[in-house]
Amino acid sequence: MAYLVTGGAGFIGSHLCERLVKEGSEIICVDNFNDFYDPLIKRRNIEGLQKKANFKLYELDILDFPKLQAVFEQNDIDVIIHLAARAGVRPSIKEPLLYQEVNVRGTLNLLELARRFNVPKFVFASSSSVYGNNKKVPFSEQDNVDNPVSPYAATKKAGELLAYTYHHLYDISISCIRFFTVYGPRQRPDMAIHK
Repeated sequence: MAYLVTGGAGFIGSHLCERLVKEGSEIICVDNFNDFYDPLIKRRNIEGLQKKANFKLYELDILDFPKLQAVFEQNDIDVIIHLAARAGVRPSIKEPLLYQEVNVRGTLNLLELARRFNVPKFVFASSSSVYGNNKKVPFSEQDNVDNPVSPYAATKKAGELLAYTYHHLYDISISCIRFFTVYGPRQRPDMAIHK
């Protein structure tokens, strides 16, 4: 199986890539190494992977449609695991346009390329932020998530809706994962648990 993993040098992505490489899968890692946190941390995350024959790294932005399309032209992709995003509630309030651009248009770029290149499976990294100020605990996938309280949450909800639309129109198998606070080795340095 060939997996395209966006955000593959980040905390979750690098662990996923390691696991899939170890299992013998072909990994096509896309990361732009932006400066949301120190890019050297992300480079160290995948240092060992770059020596593996079944790991390819493409340093590019998911907003760059022509370069992203070239990755699809050069590889036969079975599954897209879309982890790349601008993360964090507070920064999204300061930079809502950037979050909309990356988290919505970037996701749409990948869904459209999945359609054009007949990629049958798409996994979208959403967020628990889509639950907003929901007072009901525990949360459920069936809970109403129509009241986001940050631009970040709104962009993740938009990504889920776009993914559903592509499933409905083009029969792409979609899985949306609403991550809560993920922590562990190599986690982002801005997270409270890290500090």
